[in-house]
Amino acid sequence: MVAAFAAIVAQLLVRWWVAGSGYFYWDDLILFSRAARYPLLSEDLLLFDHDGHLMPMAFGLTKVVTEVAPLRWALPVAVLLAMQAAASLAVLRMVFVLVGVRRTALIPLVFYLFAPLSLTAFAWWSAALNALPLQFALAWVIGDAVLLVRTRRVRHAISGVAVLVFALLFFEKAVLVPVVAFAVAVLVFHVGRRERPVRTVARRGAPLWIGSGIAVACWAGAYLTAVEISGAHHSVGDVRGLLPGATSYGLVPALLGGPWVWERWLPSTPWADPPRWAMVLSWAVVIAAAAWAVRARRRVVPVLILAVGYVLLAQLPVALARSGPNTAGELMQSLRYFADAAVVVAAAMAILARARPRPRTVTPGARVAVALTALFLVSCLISTVTFVRSWRVTPTEGYLNTVRAELEHWDGVPLLDQEVPWNVLNPTAYPDNLAARVLAPVAPPGLFAESTTRLRMIADSGRFVDAVVWWNRSVLPGPDPDCGYRVPGPQPASLPLDGPMLEHEWTAQINYLASGEGRMTVSLEYGRVVTVPVRPGLNTVFVRVIGSGSALRVGPVTPGLDLCVGVGPVGVASYDF
Repeated sequence: MVAAFAAIVAQLLVRWWVAGSGYFYWDDLILFSRAARYPLLSEDLLLFDHDGHLMPMAFGLTKVVTEVAPLRWALPVAVLLAMQAAASLAVLRMVFVLVGVRRTALIPLVFYLFAPLSLTAFAWWSAALNALPLQFALAWVIGDAVLLVRTRRVRHAISGVAVLVFALLFFEKAVLVPVVAFAVAVLVFHVGRRERPVRTVARRGAPLWIGSGIAVACWAGAYLTAVEISGAHHSVGDVRGLLPGATSYGLVPALLGGPWVWERWLPSTPWADPPRWAMVLSWAVVIAAAAWAVRARRRVVPVLILAVGYVLLAQLPVALARSGPNTAGELMQSLRYFADAAVVVAAAMAILARARPRPRTVTPGARVAVALTALFLVSCLISTVTFVRSWRVTPTEGYLNTVRAELEHWDGVPLLDQEVPWNVLNPTAYPDNLAARVLAPVAPPGLFAESTTRLRMIADSGRFVDAVVWWNRSVLPGPDPDCGYRVPGPQPASLPLDGPMLEHEWTAQINYLASGEGRMTVSLEYGRVVTVPVRPGLNTVFVRVIGSGSALRVGPVTPGLDLCVGVGPVGVASYDF
């Protein structure tokens, strides 16, 4: 017990260093942006279809963190550690239920605590919100299932169903939890030489299986209502191309503490990239260990099938969801999709430890076991250190810190919305990569508007800098030499451009003369209409317009307001790098 808790404390210290070395990344910005823009109990927040995920508890937790410490990394680190501690304690309970409070229980526990299988998902906030509750639920419900079958105490069924519902609210993959728990409970009784283990587990654990079935059915109804199911087709070649790399370069070396080497091209996450000789050696060691387990322990072949089957089948949904002509095979080597496999492998190791040994079988002594465990820990720490070296490289931290410093001296003149730097959140995430959304947790009211009297942009460094409008197109000179285009209202006037504009977001520089204070509308020939404040006299206003066409449409909204509009550019806003 002392060694087990010491191992958990050691894991949390390592994970603290890992989390502290990271920062907000990609989907994190989308989650925190949405949390800042919607109320906690809003359907737009809790039931949002995030890339095929329905995860109301994840959004709710993100909302709480945003309210307490908007875009401050220290609080997410504390939450990650708390969630990891809960998952680790659940695994400790699971292995003690499966093996008993024995020294052999430390082997599967240490595997779960330090194997890099769960490392990459832990380090990334949005991935951890899926992965850690699932790991907790797998371990807890496995323990409840075995205890329920042993003792028939209904409280274990109630506990298991409650934890399953909790996990489903974080991640849809939790539908597998009762299936895995049933399989593990059957294998526990199988290696214990109980007769008809499937029937025994099904009958004695019926309250848990029935309750889980009802919970999954209710959740499935909510999921199918909230999430749009894609009808995309995937070629067999695309799917098959993703699987070997995930297994050989990622999963198999991770079972031995690998992959030891990580590769990364910003803005992607690190992916496993072990040397080929290490990959081949990993396969040889894993196969030899499985063969030894079959030779040394009775009735363990189904246990190995469970572990191998789960690890392999867990890749298929990811490959189907992510495959395509533009998907790189390295995506599957990031390991973050398979963090839950660490719990299943730990459970399989625990069952192997409780299986009866075959007669005249040579088993490693305590010193050999300690030496192999120490070697495994060194291997895991090497992989952890090399991962952190790659993961800690992020442009997001400098960008957000600089923006936060600029906001302290903001003069109140609004900015036009723009995309954040591509290496913070690239255009594939549009419109979630717009600055008004990304910076929503820290932006003061009025920071972004549809128009501004002073054109400034947020540079890639995060500084606020003056900008100009490129003359991609321009308003042609008007017919009145003293006024340009006279716009008396109430109908908008069409100001022809010197060429057509494609559907896009553009900035229009409106140089106008107004008879008084009021408001006017601005739009492209085909596009959204923007209402803009007008000041009396000769002025310039910069307007963000979305649309297309060969003309700019301007019209006064305020009765009695007369406008003269002159030549001005319509194009891309840019600043001097």
